[in-house]
Amino acid sequence: MNPQVKIEYDSHRKIRTRNKTYYRVNHWPIWIFVFFLIPGPVTFTLFAKGFNSNMIWWLAAVLLGTGIAGLRGKLPGCEPAPYIIRFTEDRPNPLYRRICYTFAWSAAVTYGILNITGLIVAITTGVWMMKQIYSYGYFPIAVPIWILGALGKLPRVKPSTAGEGHERRYFYGTVWAVCIAQPILGILWKTLPRSRTSDVIELLVFTGTLTLVGWLSSRGVLPRTRRIVPGEIAALD
Repeated sequence: MNPQVKIEYDSHRKIRTRNKTYYRVNHWPIWIFVFFLIPGPVTFTLFAKGFNSNMIWWLAAVLLGTGIAGLRGKLPGCEPAPYIIRFTEDRPNPLYRRICYTFAWSAAVTYGILNITGLIVAITTGVWMMKQIYSYGYFPIAVPIWILGALGKLPRVKPSTAGEGHERRYFYGTVWAVCIAQPILGILWKTLPRSRTSDVIELLVFTGTLTLVGWLSSRGVLPRTRRIVPGEIAALD
């Protein structure tokens, strides 16, 4: 085991027997955001032109669907009690968790790849083609991720929860990286003048932020990125 990576013993973690109401409510917006992002080209139109009637209906459907699932305890973090007590337990991974984390992986990975592609195209051609890139590139990236999720080949989406102690590190590391890098990219895109130099700066800052946050996550520095390992067993003399 790499001594530079921070770890936790599962036996040292405080065990919750229930999730408080505010904890459950606070997780709901996360899944609203995840499922609202599923139709990628539609989401690009939102950022480019604002809400239209189709998006309002889609948002209403997402609010209703996730709201019902949350009340029934069928969203990760919205359960009345934690499903996973020890992060090294071999337990069946419920279907709702596998579905939710599949689409969360898709949102995190797909949008990052599309934005990097858009920046590279703008730098090499001098033309912004984000609309076309989202229209033609979103589903070829997202669908394989959905398929991998359906096959149980993604971290936190496998049939068993036995690997949660390290699989959640990959998930939260990716989420931290994307959720920090994307807003920074948006701010730069809004504030910098449109030029090839600006595009290069945006690409370097975006990829640099992803790399830095990914490195911090790999070392277990950021919240929920420490590796959780089985507790030490005391041996009798």
